[in-house]
Amino acid sequence: MTLYSCCLILLLFTWNTAAYGPNQRAQKKGDIILGGLFPIHFGVAAKDQDLKSRPESVECIRYNFRGFRWLQAMIFAIEEINSSPTLLPNMTLGYRIFDTCNTVSKALEATLSFVAQNKIDSLNLDEFCNCSEHIPSTIAVVGATGSGISTAVANLLGLFYIPQVSYASSSRLLSNKNQFKSFLRTIPNDEHQATAMADIIEYFRWNWVGTIAADDDYGRPGIEKFREEAEERDICIDFSELISQYSDEEEIQQVVEVIQNSTARVIVVFSSGPDLEPLIKEIVRRNITGKIWLASEAWASSSLIAMPEFFRVIGSTIGFALKAGQIPGFREFLQKVHPKKSTNNGFAKEFWEETFNCYLPDGSKNSPASTAFHKGHEEGLGAGNGTAAFRPPCTGDENITSVETPYMDYTHLRISYNVYLAVYSIAHALQDIYTCTPGKGLFTNGSCADIKKVEAWQVLKHLRHLNFTNNMGEQVDFDEFGDLVGNYSIINWHLSPEDGSVVFEEVGHYNVYAKKGERLFINENKILWSGFSKEVPFSNCSRDCLPGTRKGIIEGEPTCCFECVDCPDGEYSDETDASACDKCPEDYWSNENHTSCIPKQIEFLSWTEPFGIALTLFAVLGIFLTSFVLGVFTKFRNTPIVKATNRELSYLLLFSLLCCFSSSLFFIGEPQNWTCRLRQPAFGISFVLCISCILVKTNRVLLVFEAKIPTSLHRKWWGLNLQFLLVFLCTFVQIVICVIWLYTAPPSSYRNHELEDEIIFITCHEGSLMALGFLIGYTCLLAAICFFFAFKSRKLPENFNEAKFITFSMLIFFIVWISFIPAYASTYGKFVSAVEVIAILAASFGLLACIFFNKVYIILFKPSRNTIEEVRCSTAAHAFKVAARATLRRSNVSRKRSNSLGGSTGSTPSSSISSKSNHEDPFPLPASAERQRQQQRGCKQKVSFGSGTVTLSLSFEEPQKNAMANRNAKRRNSLEAQNSDDSLMRHRALLPLQ
Repeated sequence: MTLYSCCLILLLFTWNTAAYGPNQRAQKKGDIILGGLFPIHFGVAAKDQDLKSRPESVECIRYNFRGFRWLQAMIFAIEEINSSPTLLPNMTLGYRIFDTCNTVSKALEATLSFVAQNKIDSLNLDEFCNCSEHIPSTIAVVGATGSGISTAVANLLGLFYIPQVSYASSSRLLSNKNQFKSFLRTIPNDEHQATAMADIIEYFRWNWVGTIAADDDYGRPGIEKFREEAEERDICIDFSELISQYSDEEEIQQVVEVIQNSTARVIVVFSSGPDLEPLIKEIVRRNITGKIWLASEAWASSSLIAMPEFFRVIGSTIGFALKAGQIPGFREFLQKVHPKKSTNNGFAKEFWEETFNCYLPDGSKNSPASTAFHKGHEEGLGAGNGTAAFRPPCTGDENITSVETPYMDYTHLRISYNVYLAVYSIAHALQDIYTCTPGKGLFTNGSCADIKKVEAWQVLKHLRHLNFTNNMGEQVDFDEFGDLVGNYSIINWHLSPEDGSVVFEEVGHYNVYAKKGERLFINENKILWSGFSKEVPFSNCSRDCLPGTRKGIIEGEPTCCFECVDCPDGEYSDETDASACDKCPEDYWSNENHTSCIPKQIEFLSWTEPFGIALTLFAVLGIFLTSFVLGVFTKFRNTPIVKATNRELSYLLLFSLLCCFSSSLFFIGEPQNWTCRLRQPAFGISFVLCISCILVKTNRVLLVFEAKIPTSLHRKWWGLNLQFLLVFLCTFVQIVICVIWLYTAPPSSYRNHELEDEIIFITCHEGSLMALGFLIGYTCLLAAICFFFAFKSRKLPENFNEAKFITFSMLIFFIVWISFIPAYASTYGKFVSAVEVIAILAASFGLLACIFFNKVYIILFKPSRNTIEEVRCSTAAHAFKVAARATLRRSNVSRKRSNSLGGSTGSTPSSSISSKSNHEDPFPLPASAERQRQQQRGCKQKVSFGSGTVTLSLSFEEPQKNAMANRNAKRRNSLEAQNSDDSLMRHRALLPLQ
């Protein structure tokens, strides 16, 4: 059984060796072997396997100079470690490196070689099989390149816990430690790259893009992460396509049609160079220009794509590149490569032939190099320059520095440095095992692994806990997902003016360690769009919405396709492409363009505006006229007119009118709390005081002329003190109303934003409309009572007939305040105050004009009527009218009684009143002579009734002429006064002058 197993394993190993002959590997013996997987070729030749014969291994085509440089970086690092006196002293590292040909199948073939060798060592067959060519187990593998290839390799290596350190596989799926237990990498996770792509699009304010991804484990997860980031930034995707280097021509044509018909100018591509190459070639053939290509790290510096003949199509490429590292001595090492000197490197022979487009004399026609040339190396970069069906022989003296190939492009060592770092990571893990102190190890009970019998899983354990400083002074440690967090350089493709080649100009960087919003830096001055333009291209579904507008959704379209809608009044936007308009603060309003907020217009009844000035002038005019009237009454205070109108009450009435006119001024100007609390009480109390004076004054005269016989009780109630007491009591009620109002709900200044959007009306909030209603209602109640008494007193003597004017003034008062109510309710803002001011002024002017202007006119312009005789004549005439009415009324009553008793007639009382029924004076005097005689001798008036006319004749002599005449007149009058009506008449005639 043991012999059978040995033979089986040897058979397997023999098969594996046949599949990978001497020219298909780089191999060197050592104490510890590291495996390597590199894409020395871009792909394999398509071959139809009809299975009519034994299937043969597919052949690799299209030489990859960069892949060979990466392989050289691994060999250089191992040789550098072997020569180091401090790192793994007395230990030699060996290597076994295979070509993956950028395909999963070839990568798995190589991986099986690693696994098979490890299984041979695990069986411990040295005692049965004396194999002089025995190679130790592969304790770690460096590779592979593409994420799809690494996924397949990681699944296989993970079964045996063989650590795999990739230098270029960035798919975020590989961070899943449940599935890929032994996978680590020295390249950042694509998750950061996808975020960086979205940040660049947001930076340039693009929102309408297309996406293309390789149909593998690199492209699909990367573009999916980008979609997530784009959605968060409101970036819309117009199309999303998958590609592969193995896609047929029809599929490529369909993708190109989509790109050509799309309005999106920015295309995000997550792909490798080989997968993207067929698509770019078709786009170049159709000459589709004007697109901006956003490249992932896998193809941003690919020699397959960055070719001068492609530049007119992809010259606007912005891509991501890994941070470049420094490898001292690597340049010289690259230049030393030679087929005869590099005996351990089976790929050096083909490299030499491809570089100088020749063949080495010891190579056969069927050598891989010769076959590769005929299979189409001329299709890609690194293909032979000859077009003949054969190559000239190589001399072996060719100078490697005389030919420009990607192999010698060591200016920006990115992937090469990652390979270098991966080898050193494994070496440092072995160094930790080598220097481990028992009791402090990572294994059970702190035990350490034996460096001479180290196994792959032990190396994996130490890699997970690795922490060292690289040659650039940076700390290297893998996180819990086996990743190294790194930064990106942002490059822009330029066309070199020297040789016309494509160069990668660094225009920015992306720092994944920085906080969000500060990770991206771009120097726009270095970017050339389409190879020459400095203007940032436009790639939006809709044109930018200018400040003052917002984006409006178009039904059925993506959110990035919008229409620009003007911001409504009161809202603004101060940036382009605003999603929504911002509301202005409460005291601000949007300007005409809705790009900013300006302070709202403040409105109140101002002193400086024309309307306020006009009202102020009218109020001042009222104060002036009232003061003038008060001055006239004060100067002529002893004249009959002033004395007959109750001089003291007139003074108080004029003072109240002054207060009324003055109170209107509190309604003008910016309302303050104190003015709001003062203006309504001032207005209400002033008007109540005014109307109380008029009420008491009118009521007193009416009581005098309506009383039967004046008694001491009448004189008591008609006294001046009582009149002022009544005025005070009426006013005190209004004061109480105002005090209660100010205590319970005091008015205050109020900024009203609701009436008009762009205007703030500063008004007074009255606190309680009910209180205001009581204030005005009580004023109107007193005015109604006053109107009643004034109307009743309308037929008093001419000098007392101010009741008629009071009636008119009260009518004006009612008209004004009845009109005020609907006007007050229907206006707003400053016009509320204006309406009330107008009402106050109109009512005040009505009272002033109706009550005082007639008297001032008589005092100033008709002094002849301002005499004692005029006043007494008027008063006596009224008295005789009343007496005559009473006499005739009694005479009619007596006559009716006599007729009812038997027809007897009653005699009329004798008096100095003569009655002429239906007769007139046969010799009437002229009107002027009659008036003059009345002023000199007395007065004579005719009183007409329904049944006749009564002529009244009174004589008033000057006191200094004849005192005896007065006594005779009194005696005559006393004799004539035979009833109480006559006595009352005499009292009324003398009362006004007392």
